[in-house]
Amino acid sequence: MLLVGPNAHYLSYVEDVLPSLGEDTVRLCTLRDLVPEGATATAEPDPRVARLKETLDPTAVLDAVAKQFERPPQHAMRLESPWADLWMSREEWAELFSRADPAASHDEARDEVWEEILELLVDQVDDEEVPPHVVRRWLRQDEELTGTFVRAWPLLSPTWAVARLWSSPELLQRCAPELGPDDIALLQRDVAAPWTDSDLPLLDAAYRRIGDPDSVRARHRREAVIAAAQEQMAHVVDHLIEDDDSEMKVMSILRGQDARNVLLGVDAPPALTPDELAGPFGHIVVDEAQELSDAQWRMLLARCSSRSFTIVGDRAQARHGFTESWEARLARLGIRDIRIAHLGVNYRTPSEVMEVAAPAVLAAIPDANVPTSVRESGVPVRLGDAASLSTVVDDWLDAHPEGVACVIGDPAYVGTARVRSLTPEGAKGLEFDLVALVRPEQFGDDVTGAVDRYVAMTRTTRELVILR
Repeated sequence: MLLVGPNAHYLSYVEDVLPSLGEDTVRLCTLRDLVPEGATATAEPDPRVARLKETLDPTAVLDAVAKQFERPPQHAMRLESPWADLWMSREEWAELFSRADPAASHDEARDEVWEEILELLVDQVDDEEVPPHVVRRWLRQDEELTGTFVRAWPLLSPTWAVARLWSSPELLQRCAPELGPDDIALLQRDVAAPWTDSDLPLLDAAYRRIGDPDSVRARHRREAVIAAAQEQMAHVVDHLIEDDDSEMKVMSILRGQDARNVLLGVDAPPALTPDELAGPFGHIVVDEAQELSDAQWRMLLARCSSRSFTIVGDRAQARHGFTESWEARLARLGIRDIRIAHLGVNYRTPSEVMEVAAPAVLAAIPDANVPTSVRESGVPVRLGDAASLSTVVDDWLDAHPEGVACVIGDPAYVGTARVRSLTPEGAKGLEFDLVALVRPEQFGDDVTGAVDRYVAMTRTTRELVILR
């Protein structure tokens, strides 16, 4: 099972509250953790670019990119080997390329096609005295054959493929024909530009469709070491059997596979550790799911073929708005048999806080599902001046030897072990005994601002102080 949360703070909180989730059958992550580049990706500075990338289907786009680099040679080839002239017709090139496994990545399918090419050429050597592995070794070293194949089906990097999309208008037009000229111009960026969070769904699709060239190269090195050791061991075994003058010919047992496995102490490079977040997963739990774009949802759908999800999301906390129903959103993504439970009871936030928070969000989202608080804290919401933040926090710490607080909205405030300093987005999913909300007016008057204020206010389980 995979549990996906909105941020690293949330995952730490879950691990503290539910330590049993640390067992072997459960993985915890954020969407950023699904892609290596997620750790350093920055926020997309241009909302127009972010919206455009969210409209793209990463799987379709990267499939089109891969096909641009899987083009069979348009000419026949004759190779003058030491044993015979070997031929590859134009039709044979096309047939072998077309037989590539559609479920394999570009780089993995490349290896399969290459092996089929070698097999076809090896079969043309009709000399029984020439072992097939000798012919294969010669073919692998032939510059004309390898050069032609590398140009027709190059080994690609997933990051290079996505960067190439944003730096080549012609490639982007071919792979995303739904984009207009203005859209394509807007998406152009320097190859060395840092990745943004809106690139992550495309990078994730690229790792699946293009593959990992480092993994392919590591496998090649490992296979080469093993093959060389096997060939050397075969010579040793042949020599031992040839010189065996015992009556029972006991050395012949060395040709058995079990004996060969024992004898072959290959010091080959270890296989790469598999990506634990690549899936597939039997079930995925998604919290704060209202924030996910269609492209981000596809990152999760690709890891759960059973489409078995538990989805937790509040439309009233969608920073960029959520105008459709959950049924419509999920059905569009291909999730069926949807069962929805509306949570109308608020156990965390006291009624004193909800009396202030509810009107703030309902003014921007009139149909927001605002739950009803079932308890009172006995502590009214306090108002104050932003300059008094340190005094508010220090007084609370002196009066409460236990518990945790959070300052939301003041990036200059340095957090401590008991006082976090977060943005509204970074505080999603968390709860604190005290929330000091600094300058809530700075979040703006649009839906995003209203949601940020609502989220910040409802993180507290007891006290809320609003400092303007």
